[in-house]
Amino acid sequence: MSDDSFDEAVKFISETTCMKASDEQKLTFYKYYKQATVGDCNTPKPGMLDFKNKAKWESWNSMRGTSKEEARRAYVDFLNKIQPNWRNMNKSIWIDMKLY
Repeated sequence: MSDDSFDEAVKFISETTCMKASDEQKLTFYKYYKQATVGDCNTPKPGMLDFKNKAKWESWNSMRGTSKEEARRAYVDFLNKIQPNWRNMNKSIWIDMKLY
């Protein structure tokens, strides 16, 4: 998979407004993105009452050991699974993917 496909998918997710992603889907995109761009989780685990950041940390940390290339591929594959025609959609109607 090319870096261009990953970059296009990231752009699509960051600019889309036509579909609503569940929190679980947002966390899936988050963990693939962080693993693809940073690698293994390198931040301390948030406190037990910091629910939002703890969920994000746990999701990303679950990818430990996955290569950046595998994570890029998984990101694009996941988008293809939940929005198969994303490449053909009008860019002006792409989704709001803000986590929480």
